Amino acid sequence: MAHVAWLTIAPVKGLALVELEEIALGRRGVADDRRFHVVDAHGRRYGLLRDGRLGLVRPAYHAARERLELAFPDGSVVVGEVELDGEVTTDFFGRPVEGRLVRGPWNEALSAHVGRPVRLVQTKEPGSGVDRGGGPVTMLSEASLEKLRRRAGPDERVDPRRFRMLIGIGGVAAHEEDGWLGRRVQVGEAVVLLHEQVARCAITTQNPKTGVRDFDTLREIKAYRGVRDRKEIDFGVFGAVAEPGRVRLGDAIEPLADF
Repeated sequence: MAHVAWLTIAPVKGLALVELEEIALGRRGVADDRRFHVVDAHGRRYGLLRDGRLGLVRPAYHAARERLELAFPDGSVVVGEVELDGEVTTDFFGRPVEGRLVRGPWNEALSAHVGRPVRLVQTKEPGSGVDRGGGPVTMLSEASLEKLRRRAGPDERVDPRRFRMLIGIGGVAAHEEDGWLGRRVQVGEAVVLLHEQVARCAITTQNPKTGVRDFDTLREIKAYRGVRDRKEIDFGVFGAVAEPGRVRLGDAIEPLADF
């Protein structure tokens, strides 16, 4: 039976993923997912495509207390209550995202880690920091990952964190999730309307354990799946929340009958 195999969010966009046992899916997705992002000295978004080392920093965010913790690879930890400064608008692939600059020790620590001045920004609206406006729920099956592993032949299984998806699907065939596009899908207590396949980028070539590009995922996926419109290489699906609700590890996933 199709079921929830993993749940991961990124409280700070581009930093390490956080594994969860339960999430609350609202209309805008998970409130704490991509709640913060990083910008450079010119106000441009600074993410994994520009520096894979960001993915080695482990965040922990406690929204009720506005407490943010960042754990760095050298063992240092920076923690404190979030205080906000001036307003800023960040370009997310042509979509403006409004936010507030964050004051505190995280800016200095992140700047030292990447070797250039950067700052944290908190989005004004929860959910606005996801890449796909109107489609905050991303899903990918374990079988799709296994098929990629078999074709590529690496010694270890393909780490799902490369693809930075919200919900992992167990108990289905490889790429079965593609057949759910345009349909309502029950996921735990929530219902998701899946819109489209996820077009992948070079971030997936980075090893989440090292930040180094070590596996040409795009070439391997293209070799057996081809390309979509505008030369997009797809892996996984995304959609919107039709009915909010809680989702837990092991919950059933079921495409609903069309009406």
